Amino acid sequence: MITFDHVSLQYDAKHTALKDMSIHIDKGEFVFVVGPSGAGKSTFVKVLTHELVPESGTVVVNGINITKLKRSKIPYYRRTLGIVFQDFRLLSEKTVFDNIAFVLRVTGAKGREIKERVNRVLDLVGLRNKAKELPSKLSGGEQQRVAIARALVNQPILLIADEPTGNLDPVTSEEIMKLFNEINHMGTTIIMVTHNKDLVNAMHKRVINIEDGRIIADQEKGGYHLHV
Repeated sequence: MITFDHVSLQYDAKHTALKDMSIHIDKGEFVFVVGPSGAGKSTFVKVLTHELVPESGTVVVNGINITKLKRSKIPYYRRTLGIVFQDFRLLSEKTVFDNIAFVLRVTGAKGREIKERVNRVLDLVGLRNKAKELPSKLSGGEQQRVAIARALVNQPILLIADEPTGNLDPVTSEEIMKLFNEINHMGTTIIMVTHNKDLVNAMHKRVINIEDGRIIADQEKGGYHLHV
């Protein structure tokens, strides 16, 4: 699914974001990416989403060498990704249904297909009864579920979650993690960036620890607990 082969990226003369990074992530894996602030986690994600292009090395996602992707192909590549952010990024003036449907309308999907696919992901996240609500009427956990549904509606090959529980209380965070686990069990590859050591320790998944732009630990599920 994902291969980084000797990838390096330097912001300026003094700051190297990624240093000769090599990694392989299989289809269907659930991987946590952890490390201190400024370690290179966000850069890792931005390379995956093609917001940043490394100076050297190769990145292959689902058989596509994204380091050599033509500008015209970038939007089509990004449609194969689902992205969930810490701050939800919902459109405040649109209903739950329309927040999710917006993704499909941009790609030219038809009305019946939009309705079927939006309702399917709303059922998955348990929010079909909130379809007509505005985001402001929802709790933080519900807003994040909408964001997850929006990320899933295009049936992505890869779901990237960047601190998805950062604005949620511990109980709600646990519920959201159970949802991610269900999504992973359905076959979706998940990469999750987080500082939440309790969630990492509870999930028993593969953990990639990045520090100073390098991978300092890569432990299979159940074999590593984050203590920093």
